[in-house]
Amino acid sequence: MKRIMRILSLALMASVMLFSCSDQEPEAEDYSVPEDVVAQIAALGFDVDNFVPTTFNEGYLVEGDIYLTDETIAEMAMPKTLATAEQYSTNELVCPGGGRVISIYMDEGTSDGGGGGGGNGGGPPPGKGPNKTSSSASFPSTYGAALDEAISRYNAENLLLTFQRTNSSSGADIVFSRLSKRDENRGVLGSAGFPNNCDPYGQIKMSGVLETNYGLSVNGIATIMAHEIGHCIGFRHTDYFDRSISCGSGGDEGEGSIGANHIPGTPTGASLSKKSWMLACTDGGNRPFNNDDKTALDYLY
Repeated sequence: MKRIMRILSLALMASVMLFSCSDQEPEAEDYSVPEDVVAQIAALGFDVDNFVPTTFNEGYLVEGDIYLTDETIAEMAMPKTLATAEQYSTNELVCPGGGRVISIYMDEGTSDGGGGGGGNGGGPPPGKGPNKTSSSASFPSTYGAALDEAISRYNAENLLLTFQRTNSSSGADIVFSRLSKRDENRGVLGSAGFPNNCDPYGQIKMSGVLETNYGLSVNGIATIMAHEIGHCIGFRHTDYFDRSISCGSGGDEGEGSIGANHIPGTPTGASLSKKSWMLACTDGGNRPFNNDDKTALDYLY
């Protein structure tokens, strides 16, 4: 597979140029975040210099694929007590007890992928320009196969957490929902958050055009889904301390109050060649769990 701009960020913010047939230039949308909120996000340890936060839904998109709201920022800023010293994990994890089933819902409709796309900045592969056709609320059928693959990767590790799909969003632990047409058009690929109060983060937002506009395979999409699920259960980026390892540029994401705890038995460094599923950036290819990933999963769950 041809690499997507060499390295494709999991939530690449591509600069999309809009063209209008009217004489009047359309107003550029403002995604800027108030300075005081940026300061709060920086205080949590997120990199706001190399990856400027942007408004996203009713919150903020941070470091490419982390979704925060004012409420979660306030919660994360509160002092936390880490019971045990815990690749890297957040301070808060999912509480598995003697075994816990994590139900996942995704609306798998008949959409063919709809609209959206990367645009300038090298987002899509060669020949894949911005596509402004409409975006539906459901996902293409290939996404169902990708989610099944992502779930099977976790369940193959015999963890205390078992993942399974459910037919209803009501009561689901994690709900996959499709990004808006606006966010797909500006190149957002996916976002998630971190656990809170022993529960996984409850929502993963995904672009529905990863196959049609970026040329990703089922396994490539499954890798991104598994990555976002990883955030939901408490995994930080494997290269959080130096994003240039997988992204080509960028620095230390920082620990902040969310924590970045080294998981015993795994390397303290990171290598692009090992292709961890939690590297900050991906080339769009298939990254099943490597041995260090499996050690980290087994240790936490």
